[in-house]
Amino acid sequence: MSAYLQAEGVEVRFGGLRALRDCSFTVQQGRITCLVGPNGAGKTTIFNVITGFLRPQAGHVAFKGQSLDGWKPQAIVAAGIARTFQNLRLFVDLTAVDNVLASLPHQAGEEPLSAVFRPLHVMTHQRRRRAEAMAILEHVGLAKRAGDFVRNLSYGEQKLLIIARVLATGAELLLLDEPASGLSASALDNVMALLRRLQAEGKTLLVVEHNTRVVQQIADDVLFLHQGHLMAQGSPETIINDPALSEIYFGGAL
Repeated sequence: MSAYLQAEGVEVRFGGLRALRDCSFTVQQGRITCLVGPNGAGKTTIFNVITGFLRPQAGHVAFKGQSLDGWKPQAIVAAGIARTFQNLRLFVDLTAVDNVLASLPHQAGEEPLSAVFRPLHVMTHQRRRRAEAMAILEHVGLAKRAGDFVRNLSYGEQKLLIIARVLATGAELLLLDEPASGLSASALDNVMALLRRLQAEGKTLLVVEHNTRVVQQIADDVLFLHQGHLMAQGSPETIINDPALSEIYFGGAL
């Protein structure tokens, strides 16, 4: 039986810098896997490879047994993988609901002739899509801010909105790049509860995270990346309590 998501022997070089070297790991379906490691370990780089933003010089990534080699980002989203970014990449001059609408697949604007010859169909379609976007905002706790411009949302609310946007794609594997960074204690609790709820609903999550409290509370599995190479894979307790890994990650402070 093939792995749900598998990276095998991935190599990425930027000039003389090896960002990833023989990077191999698996992610199991229905689990929350946290990707940890010191700054510069290659965590965002492997996200870029998985989602088609970066082509490796060697190795490959497979999803549900199918190689993603050479796939465009849009095709990978359509196949069921969506991601967030460290910089939120929200449309700050649009409302929260419009940000979610922009991420829904099969937009009415993809068929411009329909707007001319089937206007009632287009209007019905737009109302249905807006209802879908509102349901997603309700799901992440932002329904009351649907009509507010994103620039007026708090940072914690913007973090929830980027999760709403990946949910809008319909993807089953969500790659979240530091979803809890910079949050207050209450906002952090909201995000952790949401991630656990998404898992209970059948989503699989691969999460880049630095906060050990978050890792301990949400992770089923942990991947420890260092200098572009997977050093260890195991439970949160195994990884966090390993003195050698602690020295690398925390400078022995944990």
